[in-house]
Order: sequence, then structure tokens, then C-alpha cells
Amino acid sequence: MPYLIDTNILLRSVDLSHPMNSDAVNAINKLLGQGETLHIVPQNLIEFWNVYTRPIERNGLGRTAIEAEVEIKRLKTIFHFALDTEAVYSEWEGLVITHSVIGINVHDAKLVAAMLVHGITHILTFNTKDFSRYSEIIAVNPTKIASE
Repeated sequence: MPYLIDTNILLRSVDLSHPMNSDAVNAINKLLGQGETLHIVPQNLIEFWNVYTRPIERNGLGRTAIEAEVEIKRLKTIFHFALDTEAVYSEWEGLVITHSVIGINVHDAKLVAAMLVHGITHILTFNTKDFSRYSEIIAVNPTKIASE
């Protein structure tokens, strides 16, 4: 089954000092080992760049733009990069209206929209509750993957 990798998984997988690093890395490796197709979308990389380059004192990883560029290129070699299309925006607009999405949750709706357009059924995320309103997809915590 195809998975979208949520940005929090990408960030934890590159932050070796984070307590959730091993859960993120182990889940990714297990899914890849099982032959699953793992996807990322432009929204992931935009969010990733934001946190990766944000100063540590502002809850970021404090990396440079050059380091971010290198890391994003690396991520695009590991995961299938599903591009945005006009259909993604249309799907997003329908989701935010149907589910009355407000505030920061519009970003999760954009990920779901991309999933629906690209036929991605599952999202690997530490924040499964953020996706519970979307019956069209299945949110999976990486700790569940490790225990299977």
C-alpha cells in the first residue's frame, strides 16, 4: 500500500538526537524493506525546509540553506516525489469546505488532498489525530509499524 511520509517523520529521521528518531527511521526502513512505495509531496519539503533552517532557539534544527538543499535532494532520491497539480488545489478546497478546516490544519488538508489525487492511501505520521477527520485515508503511527 502506498504511504505519504508526513513532515514530522522526515524531520525526526534526520534529527539524530531526537527521542523519536529511531521510531521514524525504523518504520521507514521496514516499509521500504517490505517493498512499499513511500511518497513525499512539495508541501512536505516546504515544511521541512522551514523547520530544518529555523534557529534551534525557535524550535528548529538550525541548519543552513545549503544543508537544507542537500538534504532535500537526498530525500527525493529515497522517496517518490509526487508533484502538485491543479487537481490537488481543487481537492484541497473541497476538503477544507467539507470538513470546516480552520487555522494551521489547512496544511494537513493539503497533504490529504495530494494523497487523494495521487492514490496514496496511508500516511505515516506521529500526529495520527490530525488526520482522524479524513475517512478517505489511514493515518499510521510509526510505532505501530515497528511492532508488526
